[in-house]
Amino acid sequence: MVDLQGHIERVTFINEENGYTVARVKVPGRREPVTVVGGMMNPMPGEKVRMKGEWTNHPRFGEQFRIVFCESSVPATVYGIEKYLGSGLIKGIGPVMARRMVERFGEATLEIIESESSRLLEVEGIGEKRVAMILKAWEEQREIRAIMLFLQSHGVSASYASRIFRQYGNAAVKVLQENPYRLATDIFGVGFLTADRIAEKMGFARDSRLRAEAGILFVLHELADEGHVLYPAELLIRKCQEILEIDPEIIAAALEAAAGERRIVIEEGLAFPEAQPELIRDRAVYLAKYHLSETQAAARLKTLLTTPSALRPIDGEKTLVWVQEKLSLRLADNQIEAIRAAVSNKVLVITGGPGTGKTTIINAILRIFSASGAKILLAAPTGRATKRMSEATGREAKTIHRLLEYSPQKGGFQKDETSPLDCQVLIVDEASMIDVILMHHLLKAIPASATFILVGDGDQLPSVGAGSVLTDVMKSRRIPVVELREIFRQARESSIVLNAHRINRGEIPRLLSTQDGLDDFYFVEQEDPEKVLELIVRLVTERIPQRFGLDPLEDIQVLTPMHRGLVGAGNLNSVLQKALNPGEEGLQRGGRFYRVGDKVMQIRNNYDREVYNGDIGRIVRLDSELQEATLTFDGREVVYDYGDLEEIVLSYAVSVHKSQGAEYPAVVLPLLMQHYLLLQRNLLYTAVTRGKKLVVIVGTKKALAIAVRNDKTRQRFSLLSQRLRMP
Repeated sequence: MVDLQGHIERVTFINEENGYTVARVKVPGRREPVTVVGGMMNPMPGEKVRMKGEWTNHPRFGEQFRIVFCESSVPATVYGIEKYLGSGLIKGIGPVMARRMVERFGEATLEIIESESSRLLEVEGIGEKRVAMILKAWEEQREIRAIMLFLQSHGVSASYASRIFRQYGNAAVKVLQENPYRLATDIFGVGFLTADRIAEKMGFARDSRLRAEAGILFVLHELADEGHVLYPAELLIRKCQEILEIDPEIIAAALEAAAGERRIVIEEGLAFPEAQPELIRDRAVYLAKYHLSETQAAARLKTLLTTPSALRPIDGEKTLVWVQEKLSLRLADNQIEAIRAAVSNKVLVITGGPGTGKTTIINAILRIFSASGAKILLAAPTGRATKRMSEATGREAKTIHRLLEYSPQKGGFQKDETSPLDCQVLIVDEASMIDVILMHHLLKAIPASATFILVGDGDQLPSVGAGSVLTDVMKSRRIPVVELREIFRQARESSIVLNAHRINRGEIPRLLSTQDGLDDFYFVEQEDPEKVLELIVRLVTERIPQRFGLDPLEDIQVLTPMHRGLVGAGNLNSVLQKALNPGEEGLQRGGRFYRVGDKVMQIRNNYDREVYNGDIGRIVRLDSELQEATLTFDGREVVYDYGDLEEIVLSYAVSVHKSQGAEYPAVVLPLLMQHYLLLQRNLLYTAVTRGKKLVVIVGTKKALAIAVRNDKTRQRFSLLSQRLRMP
């Protein structure tokens, strides 16, 4: 074992999960910094580190010092202090301010912050407000250090410490000692397995009820992330057993205890005829909020169906003649059927693929209801979808969250049954994206006498959140459904539209190569993943911009079936970032690197900022002094603390699931056999229908054929359809 000491010059990489770090350390007697690799506790540039380890020679990166033990301390040299304070550790101090402070106070700088903070006013650019900010951040760092030491002593990465501190404040250590499993449900990014590791180190028994209950809740949350509203009890116990490695009797007892505490709800499956076989034979287990959402959504839909309409009766036949004159067009047979249904039903679903005239129908219905003096509201699940709806109708459309007036300060949606929406007609587009919880909140706010029209494409992927609401409503046979089937002349000229419908019918799309002249749908055959990666970069950076005049950042979106692998979202983002937004300057947060100009995506709903899962934006500023990143979403600036950037990922490439509700001028899609588990018809159909002017698939015909033929969509457990059918 070799001893090595020095100052951290730069942190190159940190793995958030295990604390594995790659850093450059300035060692006395060496001209160039040394590369060190291994576990380090929240390393900061400028910190003094004492390490034990061994020298190794990496075939690609050369000489490295592999850490076995590492201890850090506050820096003592002027150089170290300047690096330390300028690293972004303390909010209110950036590199420029750190230099001024060190020039003024030298090696006493840290002591001045700790004991004589009023003297900071002697530094140019520091006023009373900045001193208060620095002191608050300094105090927080002291607390975070205590949490880090606690975590490290229990074998957990220190990278979680600041998140834990923000959640629990000074009570953090106490909370963890009493119930470390709270981490799994309270803190984004910290899973059950991490909490379980802490609990084990703290001496919690593997077969304790606390652990079994936490495991059940963890598995149910994971299943909800996969789309399940509920899960059969027998299958759930089996899954929990695999993860917890304890007797099924203990899990069954914990299941009953959790139900007694109303954290979960258990229902007998026998009550639901025509449910999936597993649910008829077994009991259905819900997290409490999903049970409430599903039962209430079903009840509210039934109330809407049976409550008399607030609208005066409309003569369907006269209206049809009038609206066709007003719009100067002749409606197709099933469009006429949709209008008749809209004026005679309280709840209606209008579904259809691309080019079948859904927008025309929305406009016709709007004309009719407007002429009768009805109060109409328009909504869609995402900002991008509402923007398209507004452009297509010339009327304001709102996201469902804005429509329901979500307020973090007041704790939830302000519109509900006690303060309903002021409307007689509500039309919601892109309804396939609505999950069961959002549908529950929306239905609570619709007046019982209003008309509710859902418009969407039932063949697309279901919502990212739990449930398959649109499909369940259609399957229930309780609510009228009109399917638009005819592809209109203008849409028939698009290969994207024609091929999307071919895919949906289980037929192989008509394939053109990029050598076949101008079209809007191409297939580039290549089975070597490395060459597919090179091709995608060339298509995005050169070939599509040159041939079609499209902007690589604004107009072209790479979609992929997977997150992992060479052509998964993770690696594609890393490679495309280097190609489209290169540079040394930026911000390293764990395993992610952000630069000004990066295209990014929000990956969870943040109601405080009014930014939601799937929203795409750009980084416009990184302020190391205030430790803030400024992003723009649809022209609106939103500020994030550096600590909140775990909610943001690069989005040069995104998964097909995350692209729902979006429309891009050009889509590039890798499709290979390594995506085998995800080669499904509805996934391919969803990806293709995201492209407005151009779709390019890069991959193999075999993978394409498997995706087209595989219409066995992943089963989601839900009982909404059955509840709607029940009297």
